[in-house]
Amino acid sequence: MTTIDEPRAEFHAMEDGTQEDWSRIAAQVVAHSAHLPDRVLDHLRLLGGDYGGFAVDRLEHSLQTATRAERGGEDEEYVVCALLHDIGDTLGTYNHADIAAAILKPFVSEENHWMVEQHAVFQGYYFFHYLGLDRDARDRFEGHEWFDRTAHFCAAYDQNAFDPSYDALPLEHFEPLVRSMLSQPKRSIYVRADATAAL
Repeated sequence: MTTIDEPRAEFHAMEDGTQEDWSRIAAQVVAHSAHLPDRVLDHLRLLGGDYGGFAVDRLEHSLQTATRAERGGEDEEYVVCALLHDIGDTLGTYNHADIAAAILKPFVSEENHWMVEQHAVFQGYYFFHYLGLDRDARDRFEGHEWFDRTAHFCAAYDQNAFDPSYDALPLEHFEPLVRSMLSQPKRSIYVRADATAAL
């Protein structure tokens, strides 16, 4: 977090900015970005104690999903996606998958991003009909190159991750993966293709 004592830009409107201003801002962005994994992990911890009517709280569900994915032989990026797939529950009550996908987008492959972004629709296959909704809503994606990937994620790791007796790995087990993956974006409008740091 930037404090009042640290160098700051002098402009009051971006059109008046100088190279010196933007160099100061870029330095602060790099420092701020280094703490992104901490902020994401802190936000994930907010899911603890939030049951939402389920047999386990949302954090335990996330840990079970990630544990099942790891034990299922998925790679580290996929496992982190499994861990963070519901991180949007606290702020995106009506679009939680979009929140998770937005957080992950700079750091993951297009197929993993799409899987996280669409998992809520695919997960609906297991319960939408009980709410008067269309359980086959995922069918609109039939033929999409990542349809099977997303259906498998929900079937194998997500829909069955509400078991109070399941021996999920603790969050500490996954922290190094989260820190590693969120340390360097693969794609962002704020990063040059040949650069290694934001701005």
